[in-house]
Amino acid sequence: MDYAVETTMPDPLAATISAQGLTRRFGAHVAVNDLALELKRGEVLGLLGPNGAGKTTTMQMLTGNLAPSAGTVRICGIDLQDDPVAAKARVGYLPEVPPLYRELTVNEYLTLAAKLHRVPRAKRAEAVGAARQRCGLSDVGGKLIGALSKGYQQRVGIAQAIVHAPDVVILDEPTVGLDPNQIREIRSLIRELGGAHSVILSTHILPEVEAVCDRVQILHHGRIVYNDTIAALKGVESGSTVVLGLRRPPSLGELAALPGVAKAEALEPQHFSIQFATGANADDALVKQAAARDWGLFLLKPAQTSLEDVFVNLTRREDTA
Repeated sequence: MDYAVETTMPDPLAATISAQGLTRRFGAHVAVNDLALELKRGEVLGLLGPNGAGKTTTMQMLTGNLAPSAGTVRICGIDLQDDPVAAKARVGYLPEVPPLYRELTVNEYLTLAAKLHRVPRAKRAEAVGAARQRCGLSDVGGKLIGALSKGYQQRVGIAQAIVHAPDVVILDEPTVGLDPNQIREIRSLIRELGGAHSVILSTHILPEVEAVCDRVQILHHGRIVYNDTIAALKGVESGSTVVLGLRRPPSLGELAALPGVAKAEALEPQHFSIQFATGANADDALVKQAAARDWGLFLLKPAQTSLEDVFVNLTRREDTA
């Protein structure tokens, strides 16, 4: 069902969001710098970055709540600057602080949101009912929002973002302040939304990205420093570090001095993490040295790189560049 304002229908094969050269300056400070972003239909994109990376500023520009200093945004092929009403009709937005009216009931608030999104009068009840059902709010329609738990208030915030059946749903830090059970419920809801909408999830919580996203863009100091799938992200550092098992190990200094080795760390008495220098592949050298010096090699395998490791390495690399 589509409750959006009637417009010229966009190309169904086109990206739902396409941003090019997106830049935002606040005086001398550049919060977002020449950002490119593309969102495919049915995709859940994680916009990841440390606090202050420019995620919220990017969300505000993509939703038309903040004008960019430079660059363009197209929503379902509609230029956000040239035709903001038609473009915004295709977007649902949950800011970091949900725009809730605590004195209204859930039904009253969602009906108001449907009116603001120009859902036709004859379809508002259906739209509100569908949003409540999808967000697990069917039993609380008559309750005051102020009387609901934090987790249910967050569900109401998501319901207002999807009440008009938008093509794109943008969620800024949707699980901040929730307890573990509430976080799990919201993540499940986000995964479900990805089946019918394109979703951008802005967060700095790494497990959130792994749990719900198809692809990730890492934003740091206003720039994209990585853009690929979760699986590819975890493989960024794989192969550059190995786990080495030796029954009669030498000193760490001796391991670190081997050709092509940049760093050696002890994991356990007989297990070591060996990081290769950039461009080096020292596997053969390690095996030869272990055999020649009778170290009793019994394990040599690529280290499992966590999302946290890659994230820290990428952002640290940018800080020291």
